[in-house]
Amino acid sequence: MTHPPRFGIMTAPMQVGYEDVLRVWREADAVPEIEHAWLFDHLMPIGGDPDGPVLEGWTLLSALAAQTRRLRLGVLVTSNRFRPPAMLAKIATTVDVVSGGRLDFGIGVGSRPHPPAARREYPAHGLPFLDVPDAVAGLAEACTVIRRLWTEDKPFDFHGEHVRLTGAFANPKPVQRPHPPIMIGGRSSATLRVVAEHADLWNIPGGDLADVVRRSALLDRYCEEIGRDPAAITRSIHLPGSYDRPDLTRAAIEEAVAAGFGHIVLGLPAPYPPGVARWVADEFTGAA
Repeated sequence: MTHPPRFGIMTAPMQVGYEDVLRVWREADAVPEIEHAWLFDHLMPIGGDPDGPVLEGWTLLSALAAQTRRLRLGVLVTSNRFRPPAMLAKIATTVDVVSGGRLDFGIGVGSRPHPPAARREYPAHGLPFLDVPDAVAGLAEACTVIRRLWTEDKPFDFHGEHVRLTGAFANPKPVQRPHPPIMIGGRSSATLRVVAEHADLWNIPGGDLADVVRRSALLDRYCEEIGRDPAAITRSIHLPGSYDRPDLTRAAIEEAVAAGFGHIVLGLPAPYPPGVARWVADEFTGAA
């Protein structure tokens, strides 16, 4: 890597209240070592009390964008199964406008059926659960139309297998030009082909670093096959932040950075201790 790693936090908005998340983001906004902050995109809890509270990711992100000034921000990552792509493009533009151009647009296929608790979200909200090939193909079409809506000045039609638009047009455009950075999350080979074509950043959960490295090498190959420089895609990894064993988190950060991952997202378990953002900066941002 030619640049120091960029550290961020992820606060999953489940089993917590708005004021809890807002406090952490305001704290992080005042800590320069923390450069980005993220929510997740689930409609029901995937951990803890299955009937506990969950706040919707994009609505919450817009509220947090209005309450912060510096952090880059996003959803890690949006489920393409939840919202029509043209509607999602409009939502994301609104957040980019509210934030003054700080959105990193995260998107992925959506839960498949892991963790198992995530599968129930679909029938509970009247959403279809496409099989994997259709879901990946739909993600590729979504990335295409979202970028076009962000950048094209004339209405257009799009007739794909999964996305069909007539007279599609978006006004206003995002603050960021040509468009907000696109982060795609996922690890399957099919998703990595979509990453190679469409992403500015690629995110993968940590854990099995050897597998993460293999997936990164596969992404390199897919980029080369289509004539894209693999270095054009920033490698991002999501790692659990441990309050009790920070040494384990530091070791995971060191390994990930050594493997070429320069965008580090540290998941913070709830409840959040007072001053947690400063603690994260002091404990972890020097680990690389």
